[in-house]
Amino acid sequence: MNDIKRLWWVRHAPTHARTMVGWTDLPADLSNSAQIKRVSDALPETAPIITSPLSRAVETGKVIANARHTLQPDPDLREIHFGEWENRTFDDVNAESEEALRAFWDTPGDTHPPGGESWNALRARVDSAADRLLRRPEADIIIVAHFGAILCQVQRALGQDTPTVFAQKIDNLSVTCLEYQGTWRAKHINKLF
Repeated sequence: MNDIKRLWWVRHAPTHARTMVGWTDLPADLSNSAQIKRVSDALPETAPIITSPLSRAVETGKVIANARHTLQPDPDLREIHFGEWENRTFDDVNAESEEALRAFWDTPGDTHPPGGESWNALRARVDSAADRLLRRPEADIIIVAHFGAILCQVQRALGQDTPTVFAQKIDNLSVTCLEYQGTWRAKHINKLF
């Protein structure tokens, strides 16, 4: 494959939750219409949009779409699944499972919350979705997804270890553009418009 492919990762609008929100389906706050317009205007006009099936991503995708074609949501683009820690505060989980919580954040990889998903499982799932998108005919595809889904693709593009990539910010309504032409490269990460 010699053609350049660009995956334009957009993190959904904020939920304002102060809990571990993975697969919990919370709505997005779409009140920042000026920023939403700036994001939409910065994205390729003819690129199709695909989202995670979680409503915060679907809703964000709808408001940035304008006349763009929208693809069916892909469940492989969901956020990491926190299992029994879903929608609970860090303090609450820490008080109950301090050692397990520390292991999850300090030794990411195959460590996972009870009934949840490891970083490596998230990465394999999102890598698979991204690889499917690379096989599409379009040069540019817009993906509205989540912090973890975007971050694992930044890790893939930069070749960083997990603790290093965990320090990377991915703000709500930011754009991360990753290019592929035989190898990955980051055009920009966490760009706010």
